[in-house]
Amino acid sequence: MLGVRRAVTYRAGKFITGQPKTSAGIRDVAIPPHIRPIIKAHLKTHVGKAGDALLFPDDDGTHLRDDRYRVHWVKARKAIGKPMLRVHDLRHVGAVLAAQSGSATAELMYRLGHTTPAMAL
Repeated sequence: MLGVRRAVTYRAGKFITGQPKTSAGIRDVAIPPHIRPIIKAHLKTHVGKAGDALLFPDDDGTHLRDDRYRVHWVKARKAIGKPMLRVHDLRHVGAVLAAQSGSATAELMYRLGHTTPAMAL
């Protein structure tokens, strides 16, 4: 399980960490078994020991800015033939895969932190 307990927004050149928009945003997300070894390796190599350590930190442990990963993202999406793919689209892909695996709407709502079926669908 991956615990989601806070949200980050980027406004006026600053990262702002706080509560998710709704209480539904505070949740535990199941990680598929075949992905767990990759996540564990990432945590061991790139994530600090503190309970509030960032999952994808910059080299100095601060929030990873868009300009630090964008060049790699553009190259990766071009390599897979999806030049318009946005980072946020990965969230949608995860939801679609969960739905295709049999997740009910209520499960999708919980996984995504949505408060209504319409948002999850």
